Amino acid sequence: MPSIKINGITTIQSHPSNTILETLERAELEPEYNCRDGHCGACRCTLISGEVEYVGFAMAYTQEKEILPCICRAKSDIEVKDVKYTLKERRA
Repeated sequence: MPSIKINGITTIQSHPSNTILETLERAELEPEYNCRDGHCGACRCTLISGEVEYVGFAMAYTQEKEILPCICRAKSDIEVKDVKYTLKERRA
């Protein structure tokens, strides 16, 4: 299973069938997003290393090395930066 290093701080494991956005959510993170289908660009971040595959068509504008986690899967171990997220609140 590929690992995803986030903002140089946290590393999580990704299941090959999950998008990067789904992986972040399963790791108890709340990433910023709006659409989940590549239209809005709210989840846009920068790919530092590794390889991703798109599972949908990106309608949002991206610059070189930017990816849309809502429609990408990690094909190898990757490192991303500029990921906007908060930690999920734990309930008692």
